[in-house]
Amino acid sequence: MNILAKIWARTFQISMRAILPVLPYRKPKILGDMREVPHLLKQKGKKHALLVVDPVIMQLGTAEPMIEEFKAQGVGYSIYDKIVPNPTTKECEEARKLYLDDGCDCLVAIGGGSSLDCAKAVGARIARPAKPLAKMEGILQVMKKIPLLIAMPTTAGTGSETTLAAVICDAETRHKYAIDDFPLIPSYAVLDASVLKTLPPKIISTTGIDAMTHALEAYIGRSTTRDTREDSLRAIKLIFENLEIAYAQKTDESLDNMLHASHYAGRAFSKSYVGYVHALAHALGGRYNTPHGLANAVLLIPVLKAYGKSINKKLKKICVYCGFADSDAAPDKAAEIFFDKLDALERAVNIPLTMPEIKEDDLDLLVGYAYREAYPLYPVPVLWDKAQLKAMYKEVMCNE
Repeated sequence: MNILAKIWARTFQISMRAILPVLPYRKPKILGDMREVPHLLKQKGKKHALLVVDPVIMQLGTAEPMIEEFKAQGVGYSIYDKIVPNPTTKECEEARKLYLDDGCDCLVAIGGGSSLDCAKAVGARIARPAKPLAKMEGILQVMKKIPLLIAMPTTAGTGSETTLAAVICDAETRHKYAIDDFPLIPSYAVLDASVLKTLPPKIISTTGIDAMTHALEAYIGRSTTRDTREDSLRAIKLIFENLEIAYAQKTDESLDNMLHASHYAGRAFSKSYVGYVHALAHALGGRYNTPHGLANAVLLIPVLKAYGKSINKKLKKICVYCGFADSDAAPDKAAEIFFDKLDALERAVNIPLTMPEIKEDDLDLLVGYAYREAYPLYPVPVLWDKAQLKAMYKEVMCNE
C-alpha cells in the first residue's frame, strides 16, 4: 500500500476514534428468559410481532416456550422462517413484505447472526422504505429510528444482539456488505443459555471461535477504548476457559459463559471494529456461502501471525490476563504462548486448517471485496495491500 493511501486510512481511523465519545452507542437491555419477551411487548403496547427465525430453530422447537407465551399473553405474531446462512436481500424483502402485510409493529429476531442481521435489515427498510439495502452499505446510511427490535441469539458467536451492524449478501451479485448505523442496535437482548443445548458441536465450535475473532480483532486494533479493551479481555478469557467444555459436554455453566463472552465481544467490536480476518471471511461468505464462523476460525491464526511483531505486546497483555504468562515475560515469548494456546483450542474443537472451496480463479474478486470492506474503515494493526490479502487466501487454500 502506498504512503498516501496509508496516511488517508490512518487519518480516517483517528477521526473515527476521536468522535467515539459523542456517538450514540447504547447497550441493549438484557432479558434472561425468552418467555419474558411477549410480556414486555404487551407492556409497551405492541400488538403484533414479526418473528424472524432460523428454520432449524423452528424445527427443533427451540423458540416454542416463547411462542406459547405469545399465545398466553394475547400478543399477535407472524413468523418468517426462510433465513439462509449469509442472508440475502431476497429474504430481507420477503420478511419486510410479511411485516407490512400482517400489520406488524415490532421485530423479534431468533437465531444466529443470519436471523439477527436479516431482522435489522428489515427494520432499516421499514424505516427507509424508499431506500434499497444496497444504498445503505457502509456507515450512517439509515439515520432513522427502526421498529422496536428484540434479539435472541441462539449461538454464542456473532454478538449481533448488541452491535450496530447488519451483514447482508446481494441476491444477484453475491456481494456481501455491512450496514452500520446506530438505530440497528437492538433495544433488548435475550441471553437465555437454554437455547444453546440443541446446537450441534460443530456450530458451538465455529461460532465460539467467531466470538474469539471479534474480541481479538477489537483488542489488537488501533481504535480501542478502556471499555472495549475490558470487554475484549473478558470475552477472550471466558472463551479459552469454556469453549472446549461447551463443545464436548454442553454444561449449563459453559454455555452460559460462552453466551456472555459472545455478548462482551460484540460490545467490543461494535465500537472498536474488526480487521482483515472479517473482511476476508465476509468475501468467502458472499461467494461460496461459507458459514461466517467457520471462515473466521480458519483464517484467524494465519492473519494474526502475518501481523508479526506489531501485535506481540498486546498478545502479552492477553496472556497475562488469562494466566498464560507472567508480567515479566518477553512479548515475543508471550506471543508464542498465545499462539500455542489458540492453536490447541482450535484443534480441540476440530477447526479445519484449510478451505477447499476457494478457487484460484476467484481470488482477485475475493480480494477486491475484502479490500473494499476493510479500507479505510478497519483500524488494523498493519495496513495491507491487495497482494497481502491474496496471500492470506492462498495460505488457507487446499492445494492437494
